[in-house]
Amino acid sequence: MASVCKTFSRGFSSSAIRQTTIKHLTVIGGGLMGSGIAQVAASTGHQVSMVDQSDDILNKSKANIGKSLQRVVKKKFADDPKGGEQFLSETMGRIETSTSAVACMEKTDLVIEAIVENLEIKQKLFSELDAAAPKHTIFTSNTSSIPIGDIASSTKRLDRFGGLHFFNPVPVMKLLEVIRIPATSDETFNKLLAFGKDMQKATVNCKDTPGFIVNRLLVPYMIEAVRMLERGDASPRDIDTAMKLGAGYPMGPFELSDYVGLDTMKFILDGWSKNYPENPLFRPSPMLDKLVGEGKLGAKSGEGFYSYKK
Repeated sequence: MASVCKTFSRGFSSSAIRQTTIKHLTVIGGGLMGSGIAQVAASTGHQVSMVDQSDDILNKSKANIGKSLQRVVKKKFADDPKGGEQFLSETMGRIETSTSAVACMEKTDLVIEAIVENLEIKQKLFSELDAAAPKHTIFTSNTSSIPIGDIASSTKRLDRFGGLHFFNPVPVMKLLEVIRIPATSDETFNKLLAFGKDMQKATVNCKDTPGFIVNRLLVPYMIEAVRMLERGDASPRDIDTAMKLGAGYPMGPFELSDYVGLDTMKFILDGWSKNYPENPLFRPSPMLDKLVGEGKLGAKSGEGFYSYKK
C-alpha cells in the first residue's frame, strides 16, 4: 500500500476519484485530443474505454500514450525506477480499446466525444449512444466550435449533457472549460466539475456561448492580427515580437495560428460567421482563406504564415 501511495504522489493522485460517481469513462476518438484525455484519465485512476474506427488507429493511439507516459516517468520518477514502472503499467492497464462505442455504454458513467467537428456526425453518434447508455450516463463533447445544445438536441438526456473542453496537449495543459446548456441539471454540472478536479485540471464554468471562454477571446485576437497584416500595418514577425515582449505572451498570434492550424482557425471562424453574421469580429479573412486554399495550413503542412520546411 505504501508503494502505491508513493507512486501516485509522484505522478497523479487517484484518491479524489472516489468523490464522484464517475469511475469509468468512454473517450470516443483516438486522435491527439482523445488519446490525451484517455491518458490523463487513466493516470488519475479512472477506467477508460478508448473508441475509434479501426484497431490500427487505436493501436497507434495507445502506443503514443505509452511514449507520452514514459516521458512522464522519466521526469517524475527519476530516482524511483520501480515506482515509475508500476505507474506506467497500472496506467496503461486501465485503458482498453474498442471499435464500437455502443458496446462500451453498459459500464460507462461518462462519455467524452472528441471526433471530427461535424454537427451531423456528432448528432448521429449521440443518438445511437442515447439508446444504449444507462440512464445515469452523462454525455459530453470536447468540441471547440459547435454549440453544445445543438449536439445535445439529438438525445433525450438534455439534463445529463454538457461540454468538457480540454486543451492541447491535454497531459500538459491544466485548464478544463466545463460548459452547461440551459437544460443541464445542477447534479450533472457538479459531477462534471468534480470530475475535472479528479483529473487534476483547473476548471472554469461557462455557458454554451461561441468559443466558450478561451477561443471566444483567442480566435478574434488571432484574426485581428491577420487583418493588421492584410492592411499592411506590420509584418508577422514584428507583430509576434510585439505581443511576446510587450504583452508577455509566450507565442505571438502568427506563431500560435500556425501551431493551431490555419484550417482549424478558418473552420471555427466560418462557423461563427454563419451563425452570427452580424458580429464583425467573426468576419472571414481573405488572407486566411487564401492560405488554406493553397494548402498552407501552418506547421503541420510545412508552411503557413511562416515556413517550416527544412
